[in-house]
Amino acid sequence: MDDLAIELEGVWKIFGDQPAQIVEDIRREGLSKAEVLEKFNAVVGIADVSFQVNAGEIFCIMGLSGSGKSTLVRHINRLIEPTAGKITLLGQQILDLSENQLREIRAKKVGMVFQHMALFPHRSVRDNVAYPLEIRNEPKLRRWDVSQRMLSMVGLDGFEDRFPTELSGGMQQRVGLARALASDPDVLLMDEPFSALDPLIRRQLQDQFLDLSAQLNKTTLFITHDLDEAIRLGTRIAIMNDGKIVQIGTPEEIVTNPADDYVRDFVKDISKLKLVSARTILVPMDDYIPSPGEDLSQSPRTNADTDLDGLVDLSITTSHPIVITDPEGNDIGVVSKDRLLQGIQGGQ
Repeated sequence: MDDLAIELEGVWKIFGDQPAQIVEDIRREGLSKAEVLEKFNAVVGIADVSFQVNAGEIFCIMGLSGSGKSTLVRHINRLIEPTAGKITLLGQQILDLSENQLREIRAKKVGMVFQHMALFPHRSVRDNVAYPLEIRNEPKLRRWDVSQRMLSMVGLDGFEDRFPTELSGGMQQRVGLARALASDPDVLLMDEPFSALDPLIRRQLQDQFLDLSAQLNKTTLFITHDLDEAIRLGTRIAIMNDGKIVQIGTPEEIVTNPADDYVRDFVKDISKLKLVSARTILVPMDDYIPSPGEDLSQSPRTNADTDLDGLVDLSITTSHPIVITDPEGNDIGVVSKDRLLQGIQGGQ
């Protein structure tokens, strides 16, 4: 998990004439996206983006339409060429790769899943899933064996000989996911794969994706405009605005400590009960001042990973504060009822 799978350093993308010169002018004059459009008739797609993704991590990038998130994901395997910056994928500087080397890494190392799967309508489900292996000239028997295993993993046993038009939208997305997994890639790039689906099917596919991710330990860059989805799926979340990343953190960090008003508006309606843990709101033992006559030996105890929902359940069973312990059972902090209410309301 400590190995880096993806790293971006100072990546820019300008859509317009003389993009390199525009980047220099932006750096020198501090121009905004609107000012660049007015002055140069050019669009800032990505603005000085840097981040790292650990191997096995689900790294979610979210933002509103036009924030640059879909443009960004297409830079990872050079479907879009950056104006400036450095991109490292699985230890390789992808801007230095030849066309043949790029085709190799796209075919074997990176799987892509998009909102519109573009399945081949004239091919069966089995053949759609097997297509990445077909272009690698794998034997037909192996292609069908892998296809069958992938379809079983996404719950489509029995649909191998159907055609895409015979499947629901959610089933088509499962075929797309199975196709992306068929080549056993190290990295999955997923651009709003579930956003066109109704809420129930979407949640079912999120659950299935989480199960598959736990089984296969794939590094995933997941693009979404839905903060609930990012929080549910992401190990960490990057929030984009006007081509820039304005905050990167765990779901808990994003919700409890938004970097600016833009992020604050995103998270204001998010329930914290299942998201914020005891470690975020506890008062350390050395700083806790007991009320007169208070005896912490009578307090219920729980670990630092207990969420607010669990703390509420404990709190209603006792008049005492809750003591938080470390993995060895040592007392490390206290959550009083007042502190718990502040946590629920979002106060620190």
